[in-house]
Amino acid sequence: MQLSLGELRERLHGKLGGDGIGLLATLLALLALGLGFIELSDEVHERETQHFDERVLLALRQPGNPEEPLGPLWLAEAARDVTALGSVSVLTLVVGAVGGFLILVRRWRTLALVVGSTLGGAVVNALLKSLFSRPRPTVVPHLTSVLTESFPSGHAMLSAIVYLTLGALLAQLVERRWLQAYLVGVALTLTLLIGLTRVYLGVHYPTDVLGGWMAGLGWALLSAVVARAVRRRSPGLREEARGDTAPS
Repeated sequence: MQLSLGELRERLHGKLGGDGIGLLATLLALLALGLGFIELSDEVHERETQHFDERVLLALRQPGNPEEPLGPLWLAEAARDVTALGSVSVLTLVVGAVGGFLILVRRWRTLALVVGSTLGGAVVNALLKSLFSRPRPTVVPHLTSVLTESFPSGHAMLSAIVYLTLGALLAQLVERRWLQAYLVGVALTLTLLIGLTRVYLGVHYPTDVLGGWMAGLGWALLSAVVARAVRRRSPGLREEARGDTAPS
């Protein structure tokens, strides 16, 4: 007997439930991101992406003058402003501000999840950079200063971790789906723009940014799975997620 797609979906929903299907989708996304990152990092290590990476960077500069980026004069300054949103200093301020709010409303467990996800992601990024030790681009001059290795992009990875984690956290505080989609969409847009500015400013290859996005999204999803598991075992964390706690 053949089942239609709708009947199959209903049976899966009945066996797994809505939460089970969501968890399965998250795990499949994690698997895809992990395999994709491994494949990309192997290509980068073998320098098979080098020609493509350098062509993209050169395409973003004036022909015959790699010191001048394409676009109006204000665009490079705007790119530096946007890229700062993914810097360690700005992300630390953002996490600190959110952490202060969580302390004021006494959401200690949520605070631990946010700080743990952020610090853990920063450590993983540092380890990956040290492992691959890819030099920064030299085919074009840098339009902003850099200090660490190139792959994966720390700005792309850490902005994905911080903004997506905070976007998902805020989305739990609203019930309407369009508001949830808006919050997650803003987080995704910020992450996308920050990564693109790293390429435009010549401080990262496109594959650095792609690797950072993949690793950051994967870490954010892994943190969500861990938070879900902890929440199921912690009545206090479930109360915090529902907003049942309040300052005394």
